[in-house]
Amino acid sequence: MRNKRYQNYFKQDGRIYTCSICHSQLLRHDDIVSRAFQGRHGPAYLVDHVINIYIGAKEERMLMTGMHTVADIYCSICEMKLGWKYLHAFEESQKYKEGRCIVEKARISKEVVFDF
Repeated sequence: MRNKRYQNYFKQDGRIYTCSICHSQLLRHDDIVSRAFQGRHGPAYLVDHVINIYIGAKEERMLMTGMHTVADIYCSICEMKLGWKYLHAFEESQKYKEGRCIVEKARISKEVVFDF
């Protein structure tokens, strides 16, 4: 494993999403751009920002919306594959995805954080 310790970064009240295996915090509800995406294992979210991850090797991949340069993203604690990051979109209509990530819904859990 890459990193066996992590911090709780999201201290404010609100909904967050964690890794379904190790419960490491990954993203805030507000980071979700769209819920209308498909991952390899079913429904997925397009998100602006994800924490406690590491990024794998980049590769060109043909997806439903065309050719993209992507890199798989993994939980930095348990190393479960969570989805992928869009590095480059070849089609102009897909450029809005660049720098954003797909996080598969089946790989995350919803939690609520209360700051006392």
